[in-house]
Amino acid sequence: MLLKFDWDQWNVQKNETKHGVSKLEAESLFFDEYLVIFEDIIHSNKNEVRWIGYGLCINNRILMCAFTIRNKKVRIISCRAASRKERLIYEKAKID
Repeated sequence: MLLKFDWDQWNVQKNETKHGVSKLEAESLFFDEYLVIFEDIIHSNKNEVRWIGYGLCINNRILMCAFTIRNKKVRIISCRAASRKERLIYEKAKID
């Protein structure tokens, strides 16, 4: 399956400036064979389901990515370095 991405330009700049995560890094975690995805029930609503993903990016960092699916494309909302707790969730999923 070919993954396609959709970005809001403001989110690209925010992720790079605020979180130090480039567009390429954020997109690369979706190709991690151990990618862990959960539904984001707090930020989802009746119009849009949001997801949280934890994965290893091309720079060998574990990232947390908030995203949704729009028009069959992954729309990244925010991506940052994973917290200690999030890294543990990712590592546990890799083992199981």
